Amino acid sequence: MFLLKKRIELNTPPISPERRKELKLFEKHAGIRFREPDFLNLAFCHRSYANENAGEFDNNEKLEFLGDSVLGLVVSDYLFQSLPGKVEGDLARIKSFVVSENSVETIAKELKVDNFILIGKGEEYSGGRSKKAILADAMEAIIGAYYLDSGFKAVKRFILRFFIPEINKVLEDRHEKDYKTMLQEYVQKRFRTYPRYTLVQKTGPDHDKTFWVEVKINGKSFGPGKGKNKKIAEQNAACEAYKALTRKTSKKKS
Repeated sequence: MFLLKKRIELNTPPISPERRKELKLFEKHAGIRFREPDFLNLAFCHRSYANENAGEFDNNEKLEFLGDSVLGLVVSDYLFQSLPGKVEGDLARIKSFVVSENSVETIAKELKVDNFILIGKGEEYSGGRSKKAILADAMEAIIGAYYLDSGFKAVKRFILRFFIPEINKVLEDRHEKDYKTMLQEYVQKRFRTYPRYTLVQKTGPDHDKTFWVEVKINGKSFGPGKGKNKKIAEQNAACEAYKALTRKTSKKKS
């Protein structure tokens, strides 16, 4: 157990000599050093691991909450300072890509976060160590933990070292796009409604299915988009709809 500012208590998983070596290996790879290794160890502790240990210690969700806010602030400050010619809407769009689950997971993979996560047996067997959400959440928890351990200046240097390349990807249009989010934001703003996705067809055997999804906006259907799971099919349908709608808007303006 250790105490944080304002006497907030967190119960941390025990650190064995072997685990301490693992944490030092991560620090070396990430180019950072924790004064208090308990912070870092807790950042890796998924709720499934804490639950399997009868709640004897906390999980990383509160650190993730904090890290998400710290990441957003650092990226917002950098964009504000380095892109003075951009309007608020452009800065918000760039930030949304940079701090997205896809982007944060990319950094987590680069730092091999999956090798260090403390995870429950059930989650381990279901492939949890490689799940996008678990990796991204752990990465944000590490940011939160490092902020508490070493302060804002240190965590800002850490974040910018890994996220400036992600910012540059967005500026150069080389980033992976989340068309579902883009479409929803566009449709909400323009039509005051929401896209509605419908699974219209499944083809192929159980081990190799293809899903076909349509998206309806204001009574008009777009797609279908196809993919090996519903999420991919929805993204592809959203991509078609977004490009079609924004193309019409561009033509009207011209």
